[in-house]
Amino acid sequence: MSPPLDWLSRLLNLIPVRGQLDVRCHYGAPWRIDQEPMPPGEMPYHVVLAGSAVLEDPVSGQTEVLTKGDILLLGEGGAHVLHDGSGAPSAPTRVRMGFNVSISENAGQGEPLDLLCGRFVVAAPHDRLLRDYLPPRLVVHAAGDAAASDTDTALQLEHLLALMRSESSGDHLGGRAMLNGLSTALFALTLRLASQLSQPPSGLLALAGHPRLAPALTAMFNEPARAWTLPELAQLCSMSRATFVRHFQDATGRTAGDLLVDIRMTLAARELRKPSVSIGTVADSVGYRSEAAFQRAFKHYMGTTPARWRRQA
Repeated sequence: MSPPLDWLSRLLNLIPVRGQLDVRCHYGAPWRIDQEPMPPGEMPYHVVLAGSAVLEDPVSGQTEVLTKGDILLLGEGGAHVLHDGSGAPSAPTRVRMGFNVSISENAGQGEPLDLLCGRFVVAAPHDRLLRDYLPPRLVVHAAGDAAASDTDTALQLEHLLALMRSESSGDHLGGRAMLNGLSTALFALTLRLASQLSQPPSGLLALAGHPRLAPALTAMFNEPARAWTLPELAQLCSMSRATFVRHFQDATGRTAGDLLVDIRMTLAARELRKPSVSIGTVADSVGYRSEAAFQRAFKHYMGTTPARWRRQA
């Protein structure tokens, strides 16, 4: 029997995520931040330490108010706007270099804002797996979600944010490395809290609310090279094939076959970085009986051959 699945640890082991804190904003209203789209493999995040901010989609105009303790993660790295909501022209800003992080300030006299802005960096092709299985925009209300999730994760997040606030304010040796490490932990804790909500976002986060699907997910992560069929996965979950397909699609927005291919190709791309491992060995490790079949599948998925990927990695 497969051991219980800690899907988040498996995901982060499969897809290394590196956090990076870029700037801490100390603003008084009126203020405005226009964020351009991020490069591939980069997901911006924002943390409201004090005050409030209005998140606005520059295309649809849709808005959402963020308050103290809220964490925003943009999985697709899209353009977005943050502002104070007044509609007044923003006050000029200046950036100064703190000991461990850049500080952006303005001379606004209105409601103060304390905001951390950073990014999560994921190397290709691993960013594709995250984009496909995380919502394009995730807002976790750490303070308000504590009771809803009925866990200590929100309290852990609160302590983490307090440490990030302290490190970004001080001049401690190793502070920049500490802040980047804390940013990486922020990614994991944010996803953990989101998965524990009574109505988690779609994607892998939603599987926490569908424990009957856990055996299939465990099996695919534990034995990605096995030629899993839908009837086999459904049987592991004590479901009919049709019921399993429907529940999996509803929860993740993808098929079980899609996820299995994603896991296999992500593992293959990681193994191809090791020059001592042959392409044939990599093919066998992810379930392809012939190197030619693996080469075709890898090129279809990645847009390049395994050999070219290895040279470029």
